[in-house]
Amino acid sequence: MSVIVRSATELDVPLIAGFIRELAEYERLVQEVVMTEADLRLTLFGEQRYAEVLIAEKEREPLGFALFFHTYSTFLGRPGLYLEDLFVRPEQRGRGVGLKLLAHLADLAQERECGRLEWSVLNWNESAINFYDNLGARPQSGWTVYRLTGEALQVLAARA
Repeated sequence: MSVIVRSATELDVPLIAGFIRELAEYERLVQEVVMTEADLRLTLFGEQRYAEVLIAEKEREPLGFALFFHTYSTFLGRPGLYLEDLFVRPEQRGRGVGLKLLAHLADLAQERECGRLEWSVLNWNESAINFYDNLGARPQSGWTVYRLTGEALQVLAARA
């Protein structure tokens, strides 16, 4: 039986939380994970759904996941998809699981008439960078990602 990709359901919340923790461990960012299963249940499957999740599995064994959400390009005048997390369990890497998840996302992007599929990758993650390069993806030069969190976010919000 081959790898299948399916949309996650609310029953997958514990699995998704586990994948996120495994990804954080791989990325050496465990200390930054503060999400709870309740957070995921509310934001992924609640009244306002902020993101979607795909699960890759083989014979009901979870192999990896992709979490994504819609963006919008004013220049294209079309929506896009942003891949927030892509993770394949270490023992499953190199077997086409990541490719299957990305191909499914590309298909969704086309089905939804998106103009682009984008993601970020850590600079040190050479295996991921090589994988993406081999797909024909190209890094975007000339752009720097900025982020507001915690107190800085609160201070700015207070100026509204």
